[in-house]
This record gives sequence, C-alpha cells and structure tokens, in this order.
Amino acid sequence: MNKVYPIDVTTSYPRSGAPVPSGSGGEGENLITVQRIVRAVRRRLGVMIAVFVLVFAVVAINTFQLKAAYTATARVIINSRDQNVVDIGAVISGMPANAAIVDTEVEILRSRTLIEKLVKRLDLVNNPEFNGAKAKPSDWDQGIANFKSFLKGLLPFGKKDAAANVAPVDPAEAEQSELDGVISTVRNGIWVNRLGSTFIIEISATSHDPKTAAKMANTLAEVYLDNQLDTKFKATRRAQEWLDARVGELRDELRDAESKVEAHRASTGLLRTGGDTLTEQAIREVNAQLMSAQSEYATKSARLRNMNEQMRAGAGIDSIAEAQNSNTISNLRAAQSALTARKSDVVRRYDIKHPEYQKVLAEEADNERQINAELQRIASSLDQEVMISRERVNSLQGSLNRAKGELASNNRAGVEQASLERDAQATRTLFEEFNNRFKETNELDGITEADAVVDSFAPVPGGPSFPNTNLNLMLGMMLGLALAGLVGLVLELLDNYMSSPEEVEQVAGVPYIGQIPLLPAAGGFNKTKVAPGDYLIEKPHSGFAESFRHLRASIMFADIDKAAKTVAVVSSLPSEGKTSMTFCLGRMAAMSGTKTIVIDGDIRLRQLTETSGAKCESGLLEYLFGETKLEDVVQTDEPTGLHILPLSDRKHTPRDVFGSRAFDALLLLLQTQYDLVIIDTGPILLMAETRVVTSKVDQVVVATRWRKTHRNTLRDTMKILRDFHANVAGVVLTFVDLRKRAHHAYSAATYGAYAKYYQEP
Repeated sequence: MNKVYPIDVTTSYPRSGAPVPSGSGGEGENLITVQRIVRAVRRRLGVMIAVFVLVFAVVAINTFQLKAAYTATARVIINSRDQNVVDIGAVISGMPANAAIVDTEVEILRSRTLIEKLVKRLDLVNNPEFNGAKAKPSDWDQGIANFKSFLKGLLPFGKKDAAANVAPVDPAEAEQSELDGVISTVRNGIWVNRLGSTFIIEISATSHDPKTAAKMANTLAEVYLDNQLDTKFKATRRAQEWLDARVGELRDELRDAESKVEAHRASTGLLRTGGDTLTEQAIREVNAQLMSAQSEYATKSARLRNMNEQMRAGAGIDSIAEAQNSNTISNLRAAQSALTARKSDVVRRYDIKHPEYQKVLAEEADNERQINAELQRIASSLDQEVMISRERVNSLQGSLNRAKGELASNNRAGVEQASLERDAQATRTLFEEFNNRFKETNELDGITEADAVVDSFAPVPGGPSFPNTNLNLMLGMMLGLALAGLVGLVLELLDNYMSSPEEVEQVAGVPYIGQIPLLPAAGGFNKTKVAPGDYLIEKPHSGFAESFRHLRASIMFADIDKAAKTVAVVSSLPSEGKTSMTFCLGRMAAMSGTKTIVIDGDIRLRQLTETSGAKCESGLLEYLFGETKLEDVVQTDEPTGLHILPLSDRKHTPRDVFGSRAFDALLLLLQTQYDLVIIDTGPILLMAETRVVTSKVDQVVVATRWRKTHRNTLRDTMKILRDFHANVAGVVLTFVDLRKRAHHAYSAATYGAYAKYYQEP
C-alpha cells in the first residue's frame, strides 16, 4: 500500500550570501523579543485560557461555599506610667513602658492559660462551633459512617477484633483531651495585635455567631485584667516569704566571705604602695632601661652595618659617615690632596718615568693604605660598641624576666584575693538590697492595681469579616493569570521543535529554502488523505504546487557558479516527508521541461518505489551488481514523463552499494543523460550509506518536519553533513500547517492570504 505524506514547501528563495555559520544559533534562540512573546501567547492561548478559567472557577466556587464568619474587636490600654525597675514593689504593681513589655503582654493574651479560662467562663466546650464532638452530624457524614460500619460488618470477625483493640479510656484524660482540642480551636480564632507603636492592644475574636464573637473578645479582656490582679496577690505573698528567708541566708554568707578575705591577705603577704606592688614598680623601671638599651643597640648596629656595606661596595671616603667624623682620616685626606697637587707639578716639570714621579706614587699608595687601615679600626671599634650594647640588652632582659616571674606568682595569689574580695562585695551588695526590699515590701500600697484597662469593649459586628468575596475573586483572577502565564512559559520552554525559517537558519547554519504546506483532507465528513504526487498533478496552480516550483528554483540556483545536477534529499529521522517531497519535486521538474530521474536510495524501506507505484522485478541494486541493464530498470511516470530508478523487493545486502565504483559510474552516466538527478535516501541519523551519498552529489536538501523535528536532531544532522563535506543547499520545512504557521514564523503569511493568492481550480 502506498504511503501518503501531506507535504509542504516555503515561499522563499535561497540567500545570495554565504551560508549562516553553524554556531550562530545559540544567541538567536535565546533572544527574547516582543514578537516572540506575542506569538508564544497566541500559540498557548487556548491552554492558558483553560488554566485561567479552571483556577478562577475553583476559587469562586470555594469562596461562595465558605461559611460566613464575624470578627469583634476589643481594646486594652497598657498602663504606661513611669516605674522604677529596680524596685521590687514597682515590678509587682506595674510594668515598665517599653515595646518589649507590650509585645510580651500580647503573647500572654494569646497564652493557653488565659484561653482556657475564657473557654471555661463561656462554656465553649459545649459549643458545637468549637467542639466538633457536640456538633450534629450532617446527612453526608451519617451516610459515610453507616457505609464504614457496613463494610466492617462484612469482614469476618471484624466487630470482635474492633472491640478487642479498643482500650479502656480514662474519663479524666478524655475530658482533658476534649478541653485541649477546644482551647486550640478557640486560640486559632483569636488574634491579638499591638496597635502601631502605641500601648493599645487589640483583641479580635472570630466566630460564625456575631454575638459569640463579641463575648469572646470582651471576656478575654476581662480574663486578662483578672489574671493580672490574681498574679499580683500571689506575687506579694511569695515575695514576703522569700525575702524573709533570703535576708537571713545572705547575712550568714556575708560574714563568711569577709572572714575569708582577711585570712587570705594575712597568709600571702601581698604588699602594695600607692596602689602597685613593689614587683610592678621594679618591672616598670627595668622595662624603661631595656627600651633605652635596645634603641642604643639598634642605632649602633645600623651604623656598623651601613659602614660595612659601603666598604664592601667600594664607596668613597666622602660617602662613609663614620669616616667624616675621624680626625685621622681628615688629616690623611689633606695629605692625599697635597700629594695629588705635587704629582701634577712633577708630571708638568718632569716625565712620568722620572724618579721623583715614582716617589710621589709610592707616597700616595702608602697614604691610601693608612686610610684603609683607619677605616678598619673604626669598623672594629663600632663592632665592640655593638657587642657591649647587646650584652647590656641581654642583661636587662634577664632582669625583666625574673621580675615578671615574681609578678606572675604575685598575680596568681592576687587573683584568688580579688575573687574573695569580689565575692564579699557582691554578697554585701545583695544583702543590703534584699534587706531594703524586705522593709519596703511590708509598706507597698496599691499592689492590687491592674497594669491595664479596657479602652473599649467589642460591639456585636454587623457584617461578616470572612470571606471577602471581592478580594477572593480578585486574588483568584490574579492567581489564574499567574498560573496561566506559568503554564504557557513552561510549555514554551519545553518546546524544542522547528517552527520558523529563522529557527531553521539559526540552528542549521544553512539557508532556509522552502516549506511544503500540509495538504487538506478530502471527502467531506469521511476525510481521507490525499496522495501528494496526485494532488500536484490535479491542482497545478495550488499553493502546494507553487511550493515545489520555489523549491526547484532554490535548488537549481543554490550555487550560482555551478548548476546542481545531482541532488540528494535527506532527513534526520523517518516520517519527515522526505520521500513524498522527492517524488513531487521530480514530477514538478519533469512537468517544467527538465529531464529528470529520481532514484530510490532507501534500501531498507523502498518508500519512493511504493509511493510512485512502480512495479519491478529488478532495480538499482541489480544494476549496480551487473545483473541487468540501466534501460531495463528505469521506469517512466506516465502523467509527467519523470524517470524512476526503483528498488526491487530484495533482501538487504551487506555490501557497500553507494561507496562502490559502480555507483560513481552510475552518477556520471546519469549526469550525461539527464538534466537533474534526485536521490531519495534513508534517514541520515540511522543509515550510514546515506552519509556516503551526500558526499558525492552536487547539492543536499534536508527535509525537516514542522513542529515535529527537535532542534538537537537537526544540529546532529548538520554536523554529520559537515563531517562528510556535503554541499547543503538548505533546509525545507515539511507538513507546515498554514493555519497555525503565523504563530511561529516572523514573516509567515496568514492562511487567508495564502488561500486568496493561490486559487485552486
């Protein structure tokens, strides 16, 4: 049965410039433009609308099904009068006016202790709103419970096992567990907040009954005030009892601490004058002498080192500072100057060979020797001074170390002495403080005054606070838009298919030479696929036929220096429309007057042979093996005059067919007999022989299925073609849906414009 492929070709001609570099696709693919965003939204608009409607509907349904809740708010003012924090009486009767204390009171209002008192005072344990066990089960809940009981009854020994696994419940524990559950529920319905930076605390309670909400807020404020008074009564009694006992203990501790201080001072003999010990004074004096000696030693060492370096470097007498201070060297330099003048006079009066001149030279050498000897003496003297200074520094350092050892011993004893004194002082201070507080506690007035007052009681709310229908719907709309955009973005990021000419050139690095439109289905409601080759003949003025005219022109002029006579049509993978495109291209070329032959080079599937309807006992393989003649295997397509070199239904041969000399000779022969030779090949990523064919033809056309071929797949195909040095005319997009193409291509015309231009008879 012939396979039918709806095909398509673009309306663009090949570029006249050089091919696009293969590595230029990365930046173009990641470039975000307004046009790409608009096209992406148009492509995903249906999914995005569905997501938006679904999210908005869920939010709206949940909002309208929520049960109304009412919120009542009471206000409490924290007493902000000035207090003495050190005064225990003040702590008992009032709290300091700072933000931390107010925030602490907020947490106290939300504590489980106060909520428990609120629950008991309003008897909320028996309120079905806060205790689910007291609520009457709905018909739905009763139906579920009955169904579960029915299922348990069907199980063998189900009732006995259930009864056996039920442990006896302590009534007290059950009651406490029920109370804890109610407390947690009530606590979740109460909010306590500080109003700005003021000392006002707002108590808000929420309930499905507006009166219950107001009672909860007002009662919690009253419970809070009562709790403060009760706490102060208890604190006063505890303070008096505790202070009385503590003062007696501190009195005994102070007596023991002072005795220990005096005993330790007497045993260690720590002597002090003017606040410092004798050892500390000695250390200061020795340390001062040591610093002076170290400075003197550093100065003399530097002088000696500088003089030695200048002498080793051969510096003149004038650059050595120590030589400038020597009278002997000054006299020798004066004598040297006189000898220099005398030598000049002798040279002027006599010759340099005169005995007098030789005598002057001898005197100059002797004077130079004396100068060097004097320099050595100065250096030796400095060396002795440096050694003496170093010995003095070492001596002072030893004295200082011995003094430090004594000081360390004294410090160890002093540490214990200071510790004892601090303990005694702390005990004394603590005793005096507690003794004063004990006396003041008996005279405190107004300890029953609360630290807060109720500013305003909560009125019964007139309207529900929850749900906020308008806000929920707005949030649902925003959430729907956000999720719709996110879904569209994810789908677009996951979209890795070839869609537009721009993407083809960016990814492949070669020109985009055409597109093959998707053929319309025929037959009304019983839609059937139309054979591309037949459609080409039946509707020669259609856009489908025009696409092949453009493709033929693009291939013929792919290389302006050399007309293409042999063309291989390849695809990356199967089902990309390669075979149908080859057959239709051959028919169009034949109908245009070009003597054309198409060769079925897909040895495994023989798709071109099946698509063309050729019946043969022998074909390409038989000719290459020398089993038949070329004219015996070439068939003619009657409607167009196209010549076809088919493949017989022969088992796959392991021999290298396309790499043989016979195939090369066949190509040369066909080029002499035909104007255009088109070879249909197998998928290049799956068949190695296809790669050999691409290296032997003038041009290679790559068929890429629109919205089906991955970018990486096309990249791999182009890499293989470059490795085999194939001349790629360009890439053709197949199966292009003209109705959807405008959502993907920058320059794509709309389907309506296409239909108006190509009127099909």
